Amino acid sequence: MKPITGSGSQAGGEMGALIRAHDWSASPLGPSTTWPQSLRTAVSLMLQARQPAYIAWGPEQISLYNDGYIPILGTKHPASLGQPAALLWAEIWDTLGPINAAVLAGEAQWFEDMPFALAGRERDLSWFSFSYTPLLDDKDRIVGIFCIAQETTDKVLAERRAGAERERLVLMFEQAPSFVALLEGPEHRFGFVNPAYSQLVGHREVLGKTIADVLPDAVAQGYLDLLDKVYRSGKAFSAMAAKYVAQVAPGEPVDERYVDFVYQPMIDAAGAVTGIFVEGYDVTDRVRAEIHRRALVELGDRIRGISDPDDLSFAAAEILGKTLEVSRAGYGTVDKAAETITIARDWNAPGITSIAGVLHFRDYGTYIENLKRGETAVIADADEDPRTTATADMLKAISAHAFVNMPVTERGNFVALLFLNHATAREWRDDELALIREVAERTRTAVARLEAERELHALASSLERQVEERTAERDRVWRNSRDLLVIVGADGIFRAVNPAWTAILGHMPEEVEGHSFLDFIWPDDAALTQDGLDEAASAHDLTNFQNRYRHKDGNPRWISWHTSVEGDLVYAYGRDITAEKEAAASLAQAQEALRQSQKLEAVGQLTGGVAHDFNNLLTIIKSSTDLLRRPDLPEERRRRYVNAISDTVERAARLTGQLLAFARRQALKPEVFDAGERIRAITEMLGTVVGSRIRIVHEITRERCLVEADVSQFETALVNMVVNARDAMDGEGTLTVRVEEVSHMPAIRGHQGGAGPFVAISLSDTGDGIAPDKLVQIFEPFFTTKEVGKGTGLGLSQVYGFAKQSGGDVAVESEVGRGTTFTIYLPRAEKVSHEDASDEGRSLAAVKDGRGRRVLVVEDNIEVGRFSTQLLQDLGYETTWAANAAEALSCLEAGQAFDVVFSDVVMPGINGIELGQQIRLRYPDLPVILTSGYSHVLAEKGRHGFELLQKPYAAEELSRMLRRVSRHRSAR
Repeated sequence: MKPITGSGSQAGGEMGALIRAHDWSASPLGPSTTWPQSLRTAVSLMLQARQPAYIAWGPEQISLYNDGYIPILGTKHPASLGQPAALLWAEIWDTLGPINAAVLAGEAQWFEDMPFALAGRERDLSWFSFSYTPLLDDKDRIVGIFCIAQETTDKVLAERRAGAERERLVLMFEQAPSFVALLEGPEHRFGFVNPAYSQLVGHREVLGKTIADVLPDAVAQGYLDLLDKVYRSGKAFSAMAAKYVAQVAPGEPVDERYVDFVYQPMIDAAGAVTGIFVEGYDVTDRVRAEIHRRALVELGDRIRGISDPDDLSFAAAEILGKTLEVSRAGYGTVDKAAETITIARDWNAPGITSIAGVLHFRDYGTYIENLKRGETAVIADADEDPRTTATADMLKAISAHAFVNMPVTERGNFVALLFLNHATAREWRDDELALIREVAERTRTAVARLEAERELHALASSLERQVEERTAERDRVWRNSRDLLVIVGADGIFRAVNPAWTAILGHMPEEVEGHSFLDFIWPDDAALTQDGLDEAASAHDLTNFQNRYRHKDGNPRWISWHTSVEGDLVYAYGRDITAEKEAAASLAQAQEALRQSQKLEAVGQLTGGVAHDFNNLLTIIKSSTDLLRRPDLPEERRRRYVNAISDTVERAARLTGQLLAFARRQALKPEVFDAGERIRAITEMLGTVVGSRIRIVHEITRERCLVEADVSQFETALVNMVVNARDAMDGEGTLTVRVEEVSHMPAIRGHQGGAGPFVAISLSDTGDGIAPDKLVQIFEPFFTTKEVGKGTGLGLSQVYGFAKQSGGDVAVESEVGRGTTFTIYLPRAEKVSHEDASDEGRSLAAVKDGRGRRVLVVEDNIEVGRFSTQLLQDLGYETTWAANAAEALSCLEAGQAFDVVFSDVVMPGINGIELGQQIRLRYPDLPVILTSGYSHVLAEKGRHGFELLQKPYAAEELSRMLRRVSRHRSAR
């Protein structure tokens, strides 16, 4: 039988030799001399193949391969020869096994760039393209697999690197300040655009679409023809400041842009154009600035050659009209009293009719009020602007659907008007208004100069005597003027100054002429003055330019300058406004002193009122305590004096509460409750307050009107308003209480309103009402219209403070003889707070003993500390008194055991809130009760979750709170 590898000892290369030398007797294939002819033929073809080739034969799929296949096997070679495929490819058999099975079933297979993690190779992952063909034995049965393989790892990695590079370039283009687009194919289909390009074309959806499909405005402007030319010729095209007019959407305004751009053809390896790379910059601002600059240059050039004011005004209007492409532009003189404008000539675009003549402003709208105030009237659409809606048809009839009227003032007087009209609605850009303003100012100055020149020419044509008289008069003006008259060069050197310089600044004219302004200017104003001179020298005339010059005595003087320029010389006159400046400063100082005086007066009223009310209360307490000292005092009278002291303390607490409420410095305890339900609950009490001759009517529009506020302060505010209404009605009339939900809180007394739902509680009386001049004062502390002794003036102050601190406000409406309505606005809440009805703290049970509970009292005031500890001991508590927070922490750190800490809030060093927070951190199971009569920290930031007992407090209140918090601790 012929050798399996063909003739010649070298046939088949390295693998041919290995196959011939291999001992196949132990293999399922048997000795090679017994192999069927079909296997021999397949092996011979495999060894002669130039591509990597592999054979798997028989049920065990025994492996044979050629020299080209060796690199694929890596370190598995040469042991892999004769191995079953399942053993050779064990690491990928889950993938390869099903493929081999399909081939042995008669299905040829082809795979491209398939990844495998092969053992025995340096790479963790390799890619291959390969084909699998079934092999037949001599009896035409499928018994093997013939594989031609090609490793594509390098190609795949190169493509991935290219893809990553493309992504990097895309990211770079997206972040680039220039606009970028890639157009593919001869139809110029968008393959990529960056955000800048998308903005340029109005954020239209362009990807995958052609220029012709999505940018018809570009097609109409010839940009598609340029792209076709670049694509056909393969030559780049660039343009500078090319105009691009686009309408983003139908009905939207047309946007005119200017761009610098390049069309760069993209050429493949064969030299064919495949697309066009578009890059450029939006230079609209730069181009518009240049157009405006050229317009001003042209205006300056034409002004120099015109001697008639009307011709000059027309030239300015023409330049402005053409530059901004409006329908009409003109300049006219104004009669402010008659509210008319006289237009000698106006420039009109083709098809637009002139409006030269006299026009009455009021015939075309109410914007004359803006012009009188020196404000520019800018109307984008006469149909929409409230100043012109009623007269829009008249404006459109004269092609002024949109317009700009810019007033020209002279020494504060409205004397002329520069106007631009447009036949259709148009938005006016800021840069356009700036150009109009500049042209208006230059025109006003130039017209004034021409008028002055006319007068000079008239003088020149008069008799020599008149000329001499005029010259003498001008000389007298120069010599006798009380204002500074100067001629200065663009270099800052004074050419001439009038004698007023000596009177105003102390220097003789010869000391100034030939010297730089820097020798006389106040140092801090040197840079400002240099900028002003540069502007004046460039034909930008200055008006009311203010700076300071140094007097010869070393003091500053304020000067207000007006300038005009002729060639390289600036002519200026300056008025000394030092006295005006000093007067203004003195006025401001006086006004500040007045404000301080008013503040001191208010403080005096406040302290005097508080002292008066507290002296009344202290009189009752002092008298009662003196009487209680009598040993023979009957029990009934003793109880009466004790009750009087208790009631007076409550009144004093209410007084301080009203003060804190007005100041919005009380520590509120907000909770959610039904305002209507609470009002119904206290109606009986309110009836007692107002008396039987006043009928109370309820108008509650909703079943539930939930608010979040301090219930006690809410009820106090109601009582204060009810008492105020009772007194206003002199005890007889009708009081209507209305509760309703509103969508927002209106602006009140200049304060900003509030968004979101509010509950409005209104009390309306049928009293005499409040005079308008008193309405602004009724919420001031201690302000009252009642007789002396009839009221403290704190009731409505408490209402105001409570409403503001609760996130709302209080409004008042009144008409003399018709009554008054007070309305409290409080934020509406979503749900009612659920409170523990069984909480012992809410009961009014009698005081029980402390039962040996241990209390750490922290109080820096010696009298209060001594009294508190004695009070707690009398109630059965065991007490330890610490004079400050540091001492209290030392007691706790020493291991002393306490059931509760009772601490004042306002203490030097560490305050009560900070102490409570440290205890909560270190001893989380130890409850803390805070007490305070006033604390700005509590008012501004709340209780921080601690129990709070307001001073003054009763013994039963303290005992109830101590038992509750210590009982909760025991429950844990």
